[in-house]
Amino acid sequence: MKAMLFNEFGPPEVLHYEDRPDPEPGPDDLVIEVHAVSVNRVLDVDIRSGRVPHYGVNPPHIPGVDPSGVVVAIGDKVTDFAVGDRVSVTLTMPKGGRYGIECDGGDAELALAPSGCCVPVRAEVGFAEATVISRHGPVAYNLLFRHGKLKAGETALILGASGNLGSIGIQLARAAGATVIAAAGSADRAAVGADLGADHTVNYGEVDLVDAVMDITGGEGVNLFYDNIANPEVCSKGIECLASNGRMVTAGAHGGPIVPVNFHTVYNRQITIKGDPQSIAKDALPCFDAAAEGKLKAVIDRIVPLSEAPDMHALLESAEGAGVGKIILDPTLG
Repeated sequence: MKAMLFNEFGPPEVLHYEDRPDPEPGPDDLVIEVHAVSVNRVLDVDIRSGRVPHYGVNPPHIPGVDPSGVVVAIGDKVTDFAVGDRVSVTLTMPKGGRYGIECDGGDAELALAPSGCCVPVRAEVGFAEATVISRHGPVAYNLLFRHGKLKAGETALILGASGNLGSIGIQLARAAGATVIAAAGSADRAAVGADLGADHTVNYGEVDLVDAVMDITGGEGVNLFYDNIANPEVCSKGIECLASNGRMVTAGAHGGPIVPVNFHTVYNRQITIKGDPQSIAKDALPCFDAAAEGKLKAVIDRIVPLSEAPDMHALLESAEGAGVGKIILDPTLG
């Protein structure tokens, strides 16, 4: 098979597209013909660069934490999947560790994955969409409902409205009956939140976030603040937007990670702050259901051949950056 890998940390040029042995399934494994895998800013680009040694990746390494495709072989103890099934791989592995980090990932024509972190993909959901949803849907679901305890009738402030975790969070919160305030740093990115169903949008590049949210909520504040950026100038204001007994949930810090927090606000309003980047594989299933029913849209920037991965890594690291949504690599295109 062809695979994209790096033998040492460094710039995008350390990525090589080369022949590797086809994987053989262990007793509890699936071998998947990959049709889509995304390029993640931290879990692919930063790891390849060597900027995040705490992830513990040791080259040679095949990146790719979220492949989707068709099962072509199964281990002899696998009972939940069969050859020909459409599946996606989620991040957290059943025996610990993260797929594509503590093991080789899905930037390849064939990917080996534990069946316990795989989920079936409904026929109505394309592989590119499935990859975006399987990567971010379970994390968003975990933050909103398991940690954030979001309920119908409550109000949620979601930062990073046009980002992958933000865009899915907007749609899941809205589908659950919450009022959603989507915020971003530009008018164009805030407009993405409106297109995805947010009840209100805030461009905090032009207006003060706290003033805008308090105006929208009649001075009450929001029940839930959902962030995955940790922008030190904006995240602290998001905390100030919380009502009494409000909750903040977070799963990312690429815009920080150090954020000033007014702890008078935290203890006077009895605010809970909870972070968790992990996910539960089965939480992808209600997200796939929502996508199949037209209630959840995956935001995708472009789909390119796997062989173009170095260029896509370079794009994410450039001043220009990618557009709105996820970059998808498709090994079936070359």
